[in-house]
Amino acid sequence: MTVKLCIVSSCGGHLTEVRCLLPAYQQYPHFYILNDKALLPPDMQGCTYYISHSERDWRFLLNLWQAFVLLRQLRPTLILSTGAGPAVPLALVGRLLFGTRVVFIETITRIDRPSMTGRLMYWLSHDFFYQWQALARYFPKGKYAGALL
Repeated sequence: MTVKLCIVSSCGGHLTEVRCLLPAYQQYPHFYILNDKALLPPDMQGCTYYISHSERDWRFLLNLWQAFVLLRQLRPTLILSTGAGPAVPLALVGRLLFGTRVVFIETITRIDRPSMTGRLMYWLSHDFFYQWQALARYFPKGKYAGALL
């Protein structure tokens, strides 16, 4: 099976975190979907797409449509994310409409309580990882993976 990755992230810390995994995914065809413009390193230029920035508002519905359009066009086999905002609409559309495998890593900033995105993605992802052992009680079917950073 050919692997094609969709790396989904908010800008800032979430993007920094998921980019720590670059050595693991750089040999596969991949692209990024972000929810805001950012200064991109050279390897992200030309393979980054954008959806609207939503803060749990009506734009979430717009994000679902944008996710559908992008995923239908680009057809990834796996969605990888550390959060935040764009992870949920892309996971919903990818998993439910296209059968795309979803891998989520709870952000390192969540030490003793899960994020809202993490709580949702726990149920949407095929593989769920957390970076602090204290989160095991919230994510019994998740996997402790240690820190990315």
